[in-house]
Amino acid sequence: MTRNDVTETLIAARIAKGISWAEVAQAVGQSKEWVTAACLGQMAFTAEQAEVVGKLFELDAMEVKLLQTVPYKGSLPTVVPADPLIYRFYELVNVYGTTFKELIHEEFGDGIMSAIDFKMDLTREPDPKGDRVCIIMSGKFLPYKTY
Repeated sequence: MTRNDVTETLIAARIAKGISWAEVAQAVGQSKEWVTAACLGQMAFTAEQAEVVGKLFELDAMEVKLLQTVPYKGSLPTVVPADPLIYRFYELVNVYGTTFKELIHEEFGDGIMSAIDFKMDLTREPDPKGDRVCIIMSGKFLPYKTY
């Protein structure tokens, strides 16, 4: 059994039980964005969090242990994503990546936005022309150091 197997088990169990990611997050006590990433194998749960997820999805002891392992980050199967929704994020970075870079460097200096010290909030914005997806990403700025 691998961590990827546990991810597949969680996805199937969530669908079978009719539980939303927000409900899983509420049980764990963290944001829906972080808990979903952890359930999908991109973050490691603490022992306590893994126990909650294990009970919710009726996992065995080994599966609960695997939820606590440090993951191999990056879940896309190809360099250019084929899934249409994920591809749009790839397209967004291709079109606006240089703009993000230029404006961050202008505002903060030479450095990066951390994906480690990071938070995200995804909400739905009602709009008469069609609802909008609002994603707020907030990452700590990490300046490059000279030595």
